[in-house]
Amino acid sequence: MPVSQLPSQPTDSNSSAATDVTPIVALKELVARLHREQNKIQDLLSSLGFALRSFNNLNQFLELIPLMATRVTDADGSALFLHKPNGQIRLEQLHWQDSRQRKNIRKALETASSQITLLANTAPLTTATGILDDQMHRHLGPDVQVFGTAILVKHTERGWLYVLSRDPEYSWTETRQKLVRLVADQTAVAIENDELAVELRKKERLDQELEIGAEIQRRLLPRNCPTIPGVALAARCKPANRVGGDYYDFIPTNSNQGQLNGKNAHESGRWGLVIGDVMGKGVPAGLIMTMMRGMLRGEVLHGNSPSVILQNLNRVMYADLENSHRFVTLFYSEYNPFNRVLSYSNAAHNPPLWWHAATKTITRLDTLGMLIGLDANSQYENSQAQLEPGDTVVYYTDGLTDAAAASGDRFDEENFVAAFNLACRYYTNPQEILDYLFDQVLQFIGSEKQNTDDMTLVVLKIH
Repeated sequence: MPVSQLPSQPTDSNSSAATDVTPIVALKELVARLHREQNKIQDLLSSLGFALRSFNNLNQFLELIPLMATRVTDADGSALFLHKPNGQIRLEQLHWQDSRQRKNIRKALETASSQITLLANTAPLTTATGILDDQMHRHLGPDVQVFGTAILVKHTERGWLYVLSRDPEYSWTETRQKLVRLVADQTAVAIENDELAVELRKKERLDQELEIGAEIQRRLLPRNCPTIPGVALAARCKPANRVGGDYYDFIPTNSNQGQLNGKNAHESGRWGLVIGDVMGKGVPAGLIMTMMRGMLRGEVLHGNSPSVILQNLNRVMYADLENSHRFVTLFYSEYNPFNRVLSYSNAAHNPPLWWHAATKTITRLDTLGMLIGLDANSQYENSQAQLEPGDTVVYYTDGLTDAAAASGDRFDEENFVAAFNLACRYYTNPQEILDYLFDQVLQFIGSEKQNTDDMTLVVLKIH
């Protein structure tokens, strides 16, 4: 018989409605609940991301982590442990839903973490993680399930994030693992950002201190060249870093004119012209340079010859230089404008170049003498040069002759002498000579390459 011709069966309308409608309603409720859970998780993680971007205080951010981990995993609580610089593992933050049990849970976790101390060069962190897991299970008891994940900063474990549950049916699903891993990763980012911020603040303080040091050094170097009868001067110091180890100075020797042992006005009108180079660069070299400047100026006031000045300076500075493992090259000279005599003594510095206007030849101004700080009993020699109108003397540091191009070739002394010879032939102003020499060296280095050593020039031209 066809189905359409079968006799109809009596039905219960309430039973039919229950059979047809209930599964649909249940499915809708399940979908709605899943959507609510998904939206809740999205909102929580979005709030965590906002906190990561907004909070400047790491502790404030860390307070949220156990709460977020608890909420996204539907656990009873969560605990955050971090490594400390002293090697210990400490309970940093705890969230527990039941406020009546929170105190006991905290005490158990603190007891568990206190059993572990990470000692340098001992057990690896993976071993420490296992020990912490064991201690937590021991002190929390069998009623609390523990699930954890490491907090990794640059592939290094910096702590652990644990999820805790008293529900015996609670399962550590793949979804919950991913969510806790995500919260742990956000925690790692916050820790790294905080450390970078600390390093940045240190760098800013260091930059400020370096700038102060550079400003002090700039003020200690002559701001302007002095006015000396019959002489034109130009000088420039270009440090490789903000604080350098090069030094030059113009020192009047007549500061105590009335106490110069009866020397006449011609003698008291002398000027000390000095150039030096502390081995090394940066702040240590700058500090030694500053110390040397003060000591040298004190020695000059005694009215001794250049060799005696270097000898006394060497004895005074020897102990400090030996302790710092540094040395100083120094060329000290005194110019008498009334007879155009340049008296000098050299402590292993690059000999200044003397260009003779009459013969258009170059002579090196040099004497025997060791580095300042190498031997406490070093002896130095005196010598003199009778300068004539048109003559030019250039004082320089090895930052110019050692300047290297991108190819690795150095400017060297031969090129420097040739450039100086050419400059003296075509320029009459010492500033022009100085600019030409610097330009030649900088062109040799190349515009894209920074000088790696301090460079200093002093040019003296006799009218």
